[in-house]
Amino acid sequence: MIPGRGISDRTLFWGIATTQLIGWGTLHVPFPLLVAPIEAEMGWSRVLLNGAYTAGLLSAGIAAVPAGRWLDRHGPRAMMGLGAAAAVPLLLAMSLVQQPVAFILIWILLGLVQAMTLWGTAMAVVVAEARDMTRTVTAITFVTGFTVTIFIPLTDALISQFGWRGALQALAGLQVVGAILTALTLRQARGPARGAVRAGGPGLWMRLHEPAFLGLALCFAAHAFIGTGLAAHLIPLLRERGWPEATVLLLAAAHGPGQVAARALLFAAGRRVTMRAVGRFATALLPVAMLALAAGPASLALTMVFALCWAVADGLLTIVRTAGAAEILGREGFGAISGALSAVAVLPRTAAPLLIALVWDDAGDYGPVPWLLAGVGLLAAAGFIASARARP
Repeated sequence: MIPGRGISDRTLFWGIATTQLIGWGTLHVPFPLLVAPIEAEMGWSRVLLNGAYTAGLLSAGIAAVPAGRWLDRHGPRAMMGLGAAAAVPLLLAMSLVQQPVAFILIWILLGLVQAMTLWGTAMAVVVAEARDMTRTVTAITFVTGFTVTIFIPLTDALISQFGWRGALQALAGLQVVGAILTALTLRQARGPARGAVRAGGPGLWMRLHEPAFLGLALCFAAHAFIGTGLAAHLIPLLRERGWPEATVLLLAAAHGPGQVAARALLFAAGRRVTMRAVGRFATALLPVAMLALAAGPASLALTMVFALCWAVADGLLTIVRTAGAAEILGREGFGAISGALSAVAVLPRTAAPLLIALVWDDAGDYGPVPWLLAGVGLLAAAGFIASARARP
């Protein structure tokens, strides 16, 4: 697809931002809140419930490359429209589930839906269609950054009012709105350009072996490992340091505002900065943040440095993952490239919480964990620098 000749940037922003907020809010955010009531009613183990969710993540990762290649060859309308619509009966089926095998199968199918409709695919559409790609991606992240803020209390209220089955049915109703908006947003999307078809064909395998791709794959896989690892373990890590609970929660909650502030500054900077420069800055902050967390287990000041640096780095890398990759690798055939980057990050993303738990169990505390994350952060920085140099 050739950028900038189909959907206007304004339509693209509102349509993608809204459908991504609804999609993530119905398909991802509710899961932690659903575990306890499902476990209580069905008697299934927490291992089984989390295993089904992990199967969905793996399914999404495996399907990411085929979904990206379809996008490059045929455009987004059919695939994203079908995926958004298919999420509705799958959520309804989950609300009626009685057998664990069916529960696992539904999550696997939801993983396919996520590969068809959520972030990687949606951002590939923005790369293909937007006139000002970086500002459009940045603006979309402002809206999607409120997904957890909106859907955690909403889902909790729905479960309290209707039970977990009724909550899933209500979320399916919201996803109907998301499916309609997806169709309306993409109705002006153009078909693929000839170059995009070529990029999605046999040449893809060669592109995946380019140093620029390999560097970005290392960077984003390392970032995914840090992100999911901290999401699962940051609060218990901070609690272990003996600070008051209010301080712990405030440090954890500072992540969201820090992300938003970093994205606002990037939006204001506009075209005065390149995504290569933003990526170098963001990845340099990763090891700095983790070293601050590691070096000052009793220092509130150093922990605040960690919270700020990690929030800024994470907020910017969400944008670099799309706009930076497109700047370095090019927009042509970006659907398949984006899918491949997503697929590479799946294993680190799903393995991080367990691996960090094993480190904690072996050491008896979280002491070694920040040092491990600092090493992973250095890998992210090295990968991005190598990629930026490979494609000057």
